[in-house]
Amino acid sequence: MITHTVLPSRRTILRSALATATAALGATHLAGCSPSSPHSRASSRSAATTGSNVKRVLLAYFSRPGENYYNGGRIDLKVGNTEVLADKIGGRISCDTYRIQAADPYAHDYDTTVKRNVREQDTDARPAIEGRLPSLDGYDTILLASPIWNVRAPMIMTTFIEALDFRGKTVHPVTTYAMSGLGTTERDYAASCPGATIAEGLAVRGEEVKDADTEVEAWLRRIRLPTR
Repeated sequence: MITHTVLPSRRTILRSALATATAALGATHLAGCSPSSPHSRASSRSAATTGSNVKRVLLAYFSRPGENYYNGGRIDLKVGNTEVLADKIGGRISCDTYRIQAADPYAHDYDTTVKRNVREQDTDARPAIEGRLPSLDGYDTILLASPIWNVRAPMIMTTFIEALDFRGKTVHPVTTYAMSGLGTTERDYAASCPGATIAEGLAVRGEEVKDADTEVEAWLRRIRLPTR
C-alpha cells in the first residue's frame, strides 16, 4: 500500500505521453487464471471454451512487491497485496489474466516509490508498460486490479486503459488499500473508458487481503460471475 498525505495538484492532460508508453511494448503476459507462479498461470477451464452464454472475463492487474505500508509501519512483501487478491479472484472464476508490469520498475523502497508516485500524479504521467498489451476482443467483462496510491490507482493503470478500447465492456475496479477504499477509480475509469459500464468494485485492505476469501466470494456472487 502506498499512502501519502499530500493530494496532487490538478493535472493537465498530457496525452502525448501515451505514445511513449505504447512504443515500449514487447512480449505478452496473457495467461489463464488458475494461480501458480507470479508470471505464468495455466487454467484447467479456459474461459473461451465454457460456452457462448458465459461471460468471458479478463483480469488485468498491477501489483508491487517490496516494502509496503502495514498498520502504520512497514512490511517487506515478496508478493504484492494486489497480486494476492488477483490470485484469489482468478482461482475462483474462469478468466484470462494479464499482469501489468512497468518498463521502469518501481523501487523496493517504500519512500522512494511514494515520491515517484506523487511526481507521476502531479505531471499526469503515463509510465510505460513492459510487453505487448492484450486485445480486449471477445471479452465481456474486465476486472482492473491495482493498489490505491495517494487516493487513486497508480498512473500506469491510466497508461493501460487509454491504450485499449473498452467500448461495450463491463469494468469492475478491484483495489487493495490502506485508507482510501476504491479511491477515485470509479470516476477515473469512467473518464478513461468511454462507452464502458463501470460496475460494482471490490476494495480490500492490504493488511487483510490474505483472509479475504469470504469477501471475494460474496462479491463474485453479487456481480454474477460464476465460481468454479
